[in-house]
Amino acid sequence: MAQVQNQPTLVEQVVNAIVSEIVGGELPANSRLIQDELARAYGVSRQPVQQALLLLRDRGMVREAPGRGLIVSPLDVDFVRNLYEVRAMLDGLAARLAAERGSERARDEGQAYLDAGQAAVESGSLNEQIEADMRFHGFINELAGNPLIGETTAPHWPYLRRVMGEVLRDDAQMPQTILGEHVAILDAVIAGNAGQAEKLSRDHISRAAKIFVQRLQAQQAASEEEERQRPTRRIR
Repeated sequence: MAQVQNQPTLVEQVVNAIVSEIVGGELPANSRLIQDELARAYGVSRQPVQQALLLLRDRGMVREAPGRGLIVSPLDVDFVRNLYEVRAMLDGLAARLAAERGSERARDEGQAYLDAGQAAVESGSLNEQIEADMRFHGFINELAGNPLIGETTAPHWPYLRRVMGEVLRDDAQMPQTILGEHVAILDAVIAGNAGQAEKLSRDHISRAAKIFVQRLQAQQAASEEEERQRPTRRIR
């Protein structure tokens, strides 16, 4: 019997479309999300848009704003830090297990993921770079042989995509740096060096989180300073 191929549902397609616009900066923080406008833009009815927005609200990507309906949530420093702490642990575990269980497959198939990453970097497309990154880490998760690792991370990928977009957008060197770190992780997995694979993978995630958290904190501090510098309007 032929296998049934899982195709993204209409709701999933709308979720991905909205997330892509948030990641790409077309829908910045605090942008109002109007269901009728989104439905027209994506050529769908209001129902899948409504369901997609509810899913994104549950995942922290959008939120209710008094008098405005749903808006794109500003990035939360504490949530980003907490999320990346968990991801560093899970990705480290995945790399360790991959080195223990999947070194031969990594040797046979891994280069294709690196080549795709290099092609994405050369394309300059933010979404292609993020997709290549996700595919690489998904491959490591497959090699680990523990589906719970990927299932635990999956609900948070929209938010992770957004953070990756912010990290990549403002640093011209970061895409190549990330690719180089992928090369090192794959080499450790192929060599069956579980400890090194785990360390490299955890450092890879932690470094990206540290860069972004510092950047976001600096932006917030600048915004607060600008607010303090504004002249106070006196009421006569």
